Amino acid sequence: MTGRSVPRVMFGLVLALNAASADRGAAASPRAPTAQQIELIRACAAKNRDDLDAGEQQCLFKLVADPCMGDPGSASDGQMADCYEIEGAVWDALLNDNYKSLLAGLDQDQTAKARAMQRAWLAYRDTTCQFYYDKIHGSMAGMMTAACITRETARRAMLLDFFSRL
Repeated sequence: MTGRSVPRVMFGLVLALNAASADRGAAASPRAPTAQQIELIRACAAKNRDDLDAGEQQCLFKLVADPCMGDPGSASDGQMADCYEIEGAVWDALLNDNYKSLLAGLDQDQTAKARAMQRAWLAYRDTTCQFYYDKIHGSMAGMMTAACITRETARRAMLLDFFSRL
């Protein structure tokens, strides 16, 4: 339940990201994360699973997005957005795995509540991250939106893992 189907609220976000891709000089969708990038984030999240704050500090951006961008200030806004989206794909897959694990341990009533909780979170993430584009406009908005989506998805992936172990 990560929003793979594009709800109406995401339509503007998709337009923002596509508009920001103009300075990328490549296709609008970034490359897929490598097996090494996937393992780096998964191992870090597992190591820090009992401390959500440490997980965010140790795992978010430092292992995939930052190295992808290279030297600070050297990447274009579009390249930075691509790097955030690559990392975001790893967190999104982890979120899906953790959501499935959570649902597997719930009864019917709890499952319905978990689905409602996740839908509410999706609306929060999408409207919050869309605000970067609404406020800033320009090419920098696409990069900031992508970073926001990745950050919020990472936080949620770690929280769902925590919930699944309660």
